[in-house]
Amino acid sequence: MPAEQPLANDTRIPQLRAMKRLRHSALRKPQLWIALLCCICTTAVAAPAKKKKSSTPVKRAEAVEREPEPSTLPGGVPNTRAAAVIVIDARTGDVLYEKNADAPRAAASTQKLLTGLIIAERGYLDRSVTVAPIDTYAEPTKLNIKAGETYQRIDLLRALLVKSCNDVARCLARDTGGSIEGFAEMMNEKARSLGALNSHFVNPNGLPVPGQYSTARDLSIIARAAYANPTIRSIVSLPQTVFRYSDGRTRELENTNKVLKRLPYCNGMKTGYTDAAGHCLISSGARPGRDVIAVVLGDRKPNVWSDSASLLAWALRI
Repeated sequence: MPAEQPLANDTRIPQLRAMKRLRHSALRKPQLWIALLCCICTTAVAAPAKKKKSSTPVKRAEAVEREPEPSTLPGGVPNTRAAAVIVIDARTGDVLYEKNADAPRAAASTQKLLTGLIIAERGYLDRSVTVAPIDTYAEPTKLNIKAGETYQRIDLLRALLVKSCNDVARCLARDTGGSIEGFAEMMNEKARSLGALNSHFVNPNGLPVPGQYSTARDLSIIARAAYANPTIRSIVSLPQTVFRYSDGRTRELENTNKVLKRLPYCNGMKTGYTDAAGHCLISSGARPGRDVIAVVLGDRKPNVWSDSASLLAWALRI
């Protein structure tokens, strides 16, 4: 039989010749069937198929979400997301902007400004105070002063307004008013004398309790009186203070007011938070010839800082 003639330019010629030899020899040597099959498989292997492009776009890593700055209302007033707001001129008491300013709300630790104001006005700040067991019953923010320890009133007042310690508030209130209830009466009397008529205070630290409430307007009135007190004003402007315990230990207390640390024109005043109140901040700011106070209640974190900063910046510009 004549031999097969390969096609010209057939690139498979070497493989075909090898297959022929194996085919002729396979009848005599069965082991060669294995080699023949391997050769066939080698020639049959196809080039790998190209991957199809996916029609689904690849998702990029999502950017970290940041709280946007407040939008503005007519006149450039920041459109804050807080439940209640008021901005006043600290010198004249004039209202520059308000939003739900008379709605009764929990004030949280912002009412410690009133506690501090009463303590400062009573004077004798170098007088010693001995901690009583009942003073220590105040979670969650505590200085952890112990019954029987003795401190100066001025040191406790700094811890109260800078770090917002609830046990310190009870200690100062009980020492000044004879009891927490007695001091609460002093708070209500002082608020009424200032013209803050839509508030009722039951304790000195703002922890939730039935029947305790205030308004943004009343808190601005109280804050204005506190701002005018040199002792209070010097304390609320401190970025930090060092507290010395009776056994000689020291602890650095960072101010809870983040706006004070971020903005050079902010010079106080007091933070507050509970589940009922939301995030609250009374902040003050000054530039030559102008002093303002912004009260922000029922905000979210970190909005409370950006909202308060925007209100201060706006009020100091107009």
